[in-house]
Amino acid sequence: MAQGNTIRILDGNTFVVSEETGDIEATPTEPTGLFSLDMRFLSRWVLTINGERLNALSYDDLQYYEARFFLVPGMATHYVDAKLSIIRERAVGGSFREKLTILNHDEKAVDLEIRMDAGADFADLFQVKDEILNKKGELYAEVESDRLRLGYRRGNFVRETAISSSRPARYDRNGFAYSVHLEPNEQWNAEIDVQTFAVGPGGRDLRLGVTAHGHERLALQHDLEEWIAKAPKVNSEHDRVAATYRRSLIDLAALRFAPLSLGGQTLPAAGLPWFMTMFGRDSILTCLQVLPFAPELSKTTLRILASLQGSRFDDFRDEDPGRILHEMRYGETAAFEEQPHSPYYGSVDATPLFVVLLDEYERWSGDVALVKELERECRAALKWIDDYADLAGNGYIWYERRNTETGLENQCWKDSWDSISYADGSLPPFPRATCEVQGYAYDAKLRAARMAREFWGDPAFADRLEQEAAALKERFNRDWWVADGEFYALALDPDGRQCDVLSSNIGHLLWSGIVDHDRAEKIAQHMVGPRLFTGWGVRTLAEGEVRYNPIGYHNGTIWPFDNSFIAWGLRRYGFAEEAATIASGILDAATYFDGRLPEAFGGYPREQTKFPVEYPTACSPQAWSTGAPLLLLRTMLGLEPHEGHLAVEPVLPVGMGRIEVLDIPGRWGWVDAFARGRLDLHKLAD
Repeated sequence: MAQGNTIRILDGNTFVVSEETGDIEATPTEPTGLFSLDMRFLSRWVLTINGERLNALSYDDLQYYEARFFLVPGMATHYVDAKLSIIRERAVGGSFREKLTILNHDEKAVDLEIRMDAGADFADLFQVKDEILNKKGELYAEVESDRLRLGYRRGNFVRETAISSSRPARYDRNGFAYSVHLEPNEQWNAEIDVQTFAVGPGGRDLRLGVTAHGHERLALQHDLEEWIAKAPKVNSEHDRVAATYRRSLIDLAALRFAPLSLGGQTLPAAGLPWFMTMFGRDSILTCLQVLPFAPELSKTTLRILASLQGSRFDDFRDEDPGRILHEMRYGETAAFEEQPHSPYYGSVDATPLFVVLLDEYERWSGDVALVKELERECRAALKWIDDYADLAGNGYIWYERRNTETGLENQCWKDSWDSISYADGSLPPFPRATCEVQGYAYDAKLRAARMAREFWGDPAFADRLEQEAAALKERFNRDWWVADGEFYALALDPDGRQCDVLSSNIGHLLWSGIVDHDRAEKIAQHMVGPRLFTGWGVRTLAEGEVRYNPIGYHNGTIWPFDNSFIAWGLRRYGFAEEAATIASGILDAATYFDGRLPEAFGGYPREQTKFPVEYPTACSPQAWSTGAPLLLLRTMLGLEPHEGHLAVEPVLPVGMGRIEVLDIPGRWGWVDAFARGRLDLHKLAD
């Protein structure tokens, strides 16, 4: 099923993806159906009336957690003279509930056979993603007088879907049906309740979802209204900014995920459909993006990542002491260790980024208690950088998977197989060290030095960290600079040979502060130069490189999150005009996606396509794409915490108009920020 023809509703880790009629007919390789905690609990959900499929007149995804479908019987024709209309209303709040309404518009009575075919393949999301549905357990269906139970059993691992109705129905192993008589102008309705369970010895132990009953839907609505009300208000003369900001806030609310161990506290899941779970890198970077707007996500994220920090050497999970997890999964393949995500630690950047987030969060919030609470975990993360990540013994962070069967090969953010290459297009051996991670390590050491001096009472440790950071910066600027291209190499191989391609990664170096000031201007020129900048944003790999492909996942596409950190880095080094140029391109692109930026879109020149071309399998919504407009707002307004106050130094793109951001929360209380963009003189001349 094409992504453009699917309707998606979600609430954290639970989501439903269906056709525009509301029907679900999942295949083993499509992420359609009802999913909860990495497993598909409904793979078939097809409504018929008198044996006929239904045709969609329209649909409305009212909120992120609910949708409504307006249908008539029969297939589409130029004119449908329907005597019946059908409304399907569904909401998700853990599991989901669907209300059917049938209206008889005929002048005579009708007898209807209403049927819902239901089935569940209990596919693990990894099995769908890898296009291998290899179930080793037993599927079953149990018909009861008032419900249908669909289940899957593999040893002690048991999952069930329970389907019941507010109206008496005839249940069978493949669904349920109603026989209905409707008088002229009469309507009939039924509410269908779908619950998901994990089952243990002695019966159902754990209800995985909270079904979206009427009062629970009101609770979701109230929660969303409260979420939006708590966030700063954004007013703008340019519609794209305010609309995109609101869309981002709503999508961020939808992506909030409450791990079972957190008792209702939430952190951002990475993205729908493949990554609706906890990620180290993605959750941390999203929290950094949204700190001025939703600071509470950072505290939860830091605490849960600290509680799951690596404590031993485990080759299967690529775990080391002090290492921050990459990904946590809850499905069948993780439970039976067919893949290592329980949790998996194969990320080279989450650990230094953990330290960066803790410091940045304190700068905004003044939450000294959390900095003190997580001192031990912070020190363990720094020890991982020095003792376990330096695989080549030369003071850099390297990666090489120890789990060669199911571990990740590339453990940086560009984690596709061919994302790291030499200029001739060939791939380097392992271990590999990518440039941006060295910047993260540099930043982490300096930030940890501040925390050690101000909050941990350890000035000697702070002095040592600052010396180590200075040495790393000097070493990095010597070993990674590509002299003839005047940029930093994407990576080094174990022999110190440079992967000498021009990439977006070097923009992250500006954000971390590891770039020597006399080289920063050249990096800024590359960021907005024609090889990298398309008019919409910065490509992941420059045009002209051997592996460049405008729709290559990490070899030429534009990633909004990537651009937001590049813009932040440009502001750090004083290149406000260049940062505004990137912000303008990304925010322009957002309007073509109704304010919801996808994971990635094509790196074609703006003048060639006239509109941004979405990457075919991009996640949407995706957390760090959702966070990108928020970080770009911060960057354009020049919002930075400074000695307990909020500094505001705006530089807006030409033609942006006035922007107001009201009630920005922080240790200073609440602050307002105002800015006005420069006039477009060309338009005035016209």
